[in-house]
Amino acid sequence: MQDNILEMKGITKLYPGVIALEDVDFTLKKGEVHALVGENGAGKSTLIKILSGSTSCDHGKIIYDGNEYTEYSPNDALNMGISVIYQEFNLVPMMTVEENIFFGKEIKKGIFSDRTEMIRRTNEVLEKLGININPNAQIKTLSIAYQQLIEIARAIINEAKIIVMDEPSATLTNKELQALFELIKTLKGEGTSIIYISHRLEEIFEIADRVTVLRDGKYIGTKPVSETDKAELVKMMVSRELTEVFPYTHKVHDETVLEVKDLFNENVADASFSLKKGEILGIFGLIGAGRTELARMIFGADHHLGEIYVNGEKAAISSPADAISFGISLLPEDRKAQGLLLNMGLDFNLTMQILKSLTKRGFLSDSEEQKVVDEYVKTMDIKTPSNKQIVRNLSGGNQQKVVIAKWMANNSEIIIIDEPTRGIDVGAKAEIYSLMDSIAANGKSIIMISSELPELIGMCDRVIVMHDGEIVSEVVREELEQERLLVMASSKRGEVYGD
Repeated sequence: MQDNILEMKGITKLYPGVIALEDVDFTLKKGEVHALVGENGAGKSTLIKILSGSTSCDHGKIIYDGNEYTEYSPNDALNMGISVIYQEFNLVPMMTVEENIFFGKEIKKGIFSDRTEMIRRTNEVLEKLGININPNAQIKTLSIAYQQLIEIARAIINEAKIIVMDEPSATLTNKELQALFELIKTLKGEGTSIIYISHRLEEIFEIADRVTVLRDGKYIGTKPVSETDKAELVKMMVSRELTEVFPYTHKVHDETVLEVKDLFNENVADASFSLKKGEILGIFGLIGAGRTELARMIFGADHHLGEIYVNGEKAAISSPADAISFGISLLPEDRKAQGLLLNMGLDFNLTMQILKSLTKRGFLSDSEEQKVVDEYVKTMDIKTPSNKQIVRNLSGGNQQKVVIAKWMANNSEIIIIDEPTRGIDVGAKAEIYSLMDSIAANGKSIIMISSELPELIGMCDRVIVMHDGEIVSEVVREELEQERLLVMASSKRGEVYGD
């Protein structure tokens, strides 16, 4: 059609023993937000890699801006105006914000780079994004959420005609998400086309014009968002009815397993709270609230002052090793960078914390190790062709299960989970929720940090709310409401919340 900026026709991609994509069609109109959804392994990433030029297709053609292509390079794609923002950001940590935004496309003044102009334009695009970041700040000093926004800033600077956003909301809290949606609407109004990939189906109905569903490498269908609903999309994605339910079978005991008193450092001020046996305690706050920083202090990953008590005993925790010795574990927000050794096998990742207990006379007992691995692969329903499968090749949901299994095998009693379902598809989310409920039902205690209010409300017994490094409120399960939590997260300690 004439108003299509992009047509991908009959796209097929074969790998040894696997059909990643089979005769897939996809179209994108000028100034359209087109959602691309499907479970992990559906073929979304492969399709986008072909569009970006990083992978060639075995069959099919791409018609972009009126020109037909069978293949092109990633650099060609950028020059054509196709910008892809992947979940694993393509940023150089040691370089500054401005250097990353203009990397490979520096503005010249004679033979030298015009840093003054590049900084001016960087400030201009950051202001458009509604974020206050020093252009001279190194990328490694920024949170994952801000790194996401820098990727978007780079696409805007490059005047992209098509921007692909792969799970852009996975790192953003509700306030930042709404700012992103406003930006997308602005870009759309300026004629930019957006391909929006997300596991959060509610976002599709807020931001997208059309939605295309892939399943098992095949094209299932395309629907105008106004003519479908979440239930239909889920059925198209998984070929069965699936209602996202938050199970709640666990029981909170009277026994206090963790008490934090006046914990503070430069990021968190005087945090005090307690955790009961069998409880799921949520932590909510907007970007910069100090949620992750508080978790890292409890786990001994960041320095702190104040007191921590585990089962009534004062715990001197100055390192992760100390925390582990007290039965505390941390599943980090970025599981790929901090929770797993991606190029090692599932078995090693699962048992790495307990290798000493599996070693006899200086030698690792393979049979004992495999017994442990077999147990957790079965009980946690980790889908893998082999216990030695390289973890990088597992889906996001199964990677998260491996991280949880690692700490369960280490007999952790207090498990801190930062963004438990980040980047996980709708089917795997339900499995993670069920697994967390089962862990709590077995008497373990969970601290759950999440940007997704529905899962906090559905899973937690209590939620503590943070703002600007402080705990500003605590809400019991019966009083958990999205609007109320958002108001609290935007308010300072001691302010009135409209109760």
